[in-house]
Amino acid sequence: QVQLVESGGGLVQAGGSLRLSCSVSGNIFSIDSMGWYRQAPGKQRELVATITTGSSTNYKDSVKGRFTISRDNDKNTLYLQMNSLKPEDSADYYCNVYASTITASWRYMNYWGKGTLVTVSS
Repeated sequence: QVQLVESGGGLVQAGGSLRLSCSVSGNIFSIDSMGWYRQAPGKQRELVATITTGSSTNYKDSVKGRFTISRDNDKNTLYLQMNSLKPEDSADYYCNVYASTITASWRYMNYWGKGTLVTVSS
């Protein structure tokens, strides 16, 4: 009912930049908070950044000052600008939204994309 498609991942050298995008489509009634998570091999998925409908943001400490999360509500799109990338930023990056659908507008649920791989070489 709700589809999330991430794009923008790839291979970059340390110190470089990437911009991730997440396009949200489907039977959407309302999107509340949105966020980016990441999971490196052998590690648990962790929160990278979140943004509310009022554009309040929250970041993992290790990415503060380097990453910027933003959203375009008209386009139902989420972004993550990543600068000064480090090898430890390498992971699969997942988009998450807390949203309701037209058929159940009162019920908010978490939806996930399939991820986009970011690899930072040293």
